[in-house]
Amino acid sequence: MIELGIVHSVNANSAGGVPKPPVGRALLLTGGVEGDKQRDLKYHGGPARAVCLFSLEKIAALRAEGHPIGVGTTGENLTIEGLDWDSLEGGQEYSIGDAVIELQKPAPPCSVIADSFCEGDSARIDESRHTGWSRWYASVSVEGEVEVGDTITRI
Repeated sequence: MIELGIVHSVNANSAGGVPKPPVGRALLLTGGVEGDKQRDLKYHGGPARAVCLFSLEKIAALRAEGHPIGVGTTGENLTIEGLDWDSLEGGQEYSIGDAVIELQKPAPPCSVIADSFCEGDSARIDESRHTGWSRWYASVSVEGEVEVGDTITRI
């Protein structure tokens, strides 16, 4: 297997919502990330949305555009460095640390993350408007611990 990227940050919020501060490591479970809660379970969490991922490079590019975004401010559980974000597709499986995840779909933005964007425009990372800029939801195929520095490989 070829290393495709690394885990830059593992983020969780035990009180729920955003931002999700760095926690260093977490157990990825089929029902979600241990120690992380979502306030609105109609749109967040559950097996098909167990883990939210975002690209460190996309965060840096958005900051360069002037957005006040940072790691964990858009609710991602894993901030990934080095993965070719434009090549992601639903159904792809990745090994990260002891876990295996399967990409499900781009994560639509919501008003809760508006503070990460100029003029509250969270649609800047809406896949239907800006292809390749979205966060991704993933399910957990194999539960396991993930920590900062873990490599990511495609299965």
